[in-house]
Amino acid sequence: MVDRNLEKFYNRVGRIERIHQEGGGFEADGTLGLKYYNSQKHPRRRRGLLGPVVLVMMTVVGIKAAVHTTIGAEVYDERIAALWEGPLIDQVGAYVLQADPLTLALADQFRWIFK
Repeated sequence: MVDRNLEKFYNRVGRIERIHQEGGGFEADGTLGLKYYNSQKHPRRRRGLLGPVVLVMMTVVGIKAAVHTTIGAEVYDERIAALWEGPLIDQVGAYVLQADPLTLALADQFRWIFK
């Protein structure tokens, strides 16, 4: 048995969905509808590359300081010296991993955590 009211309801819903897909519709006066919220959107800001690069550099310095603190300055310097004697990729690693003043200052702050 077919319910005519239900069939009319689904036809109306189908028409409304089709109108909305085509960009149609209406907003009652005095309501905060889609037009209001779309006007409030801010344009997307482009994010630069500086933030991720700084984050990676800070992470590398933090790891260097933690390793420097846990194995000690003498052993760390010996390992860096061994890297300087290796192939080019090891020399690049030695350059990146050498103890700079920021790493040493952070390692001094880490001493009370690791010991």
